[in-house]
Amino acid sequence: MIDSGHGIPIVLIPGLQGRWEWMRPAVTALAKHNRVISFSLCDERTSPFPCDPAKAFENYISQVEMALDRARIDRAVIAGVSYGGLIATEFAARNPDRVSGLVLANALHASWQPSSLQQHYLDSPIRSVPMFLAGAAARARAELLAALPTFAERMRFTVVQGTRVVLAPGSPAKMARRVAWARAHRFADGSGVQTPTLILTGEPDLDKVVPVDVTRRYLNDFVGAEHVVLERTGHNGLVTRPDAFAGVLERFVNGARTPA
Repeated sequence: MIDSGHGIPIVLIPGLQGRWEWMRPAVTALAKHNRVISFSLCDERTSPFPCDPAKAFENYISQVEMALDRARIDRAVIAGVSYGGLIATEFAARNPDRVSGLVLANALHASWQPSSLQQHYLDSPIRSVPMFLAGAAARARAELLAALPTFAERMRFTVVQGTRVVLAPGSPAKMARRVAWARAHRFADGSGVQTPTLILTGEPDLDKVVPVDVTRRYLNDFVGAEHVVLERTGHNGLVTRPDAFAGVLERFVNGARTPA
């Protein structure tokens, strides 16, 4: 478990790949002005949290609570990234007394259904690895060009972030299982959640992973939720523009409702 920085606590929940290391730029940027708690999902080998496969998606809800307890924090801003948004919203619906704010960044919504290509990946996660990797560069290219204007910046980002991914690899089989666990889960009704909520997305033409319209469905779930577009980003704004990402969250946790 990562516990870094000082100030208003933020619990940053990773996406489908399950590894906190992929979010390191965002953790570093956020920790300049806030206390950041993060972790790998509990079914990752490196995670210090228990995981019972029989409990399926429930493991992740328990993990957030355990992380707060280990950090000795009563309440925190709960921030879910992509798949982590499902975890964050479920935790908030069940534990409103422990949530001072809710952030959903490029988040999957419980109503999401995979495309035919995504379903192919999920049905054959191991055999689909070459196809997935071949498409990853194409999906990321437009965002890298927008977020990082110079060739040198793009090369540095590709090398550094690529090294993080290699050193903390995600498991295609676990990723497919996580989707199955979420689709089988009966989510709590979050309409009663009263905590301030920030819906953060990239630009619609740049997010090639979770359509912005899917994340925007949360605006119908949470009364008074605020939507901010992190300009020049797609799905990976927390790592392509981490300082801008942290700036939006800092303004939110301090009560300002100012767009990026």
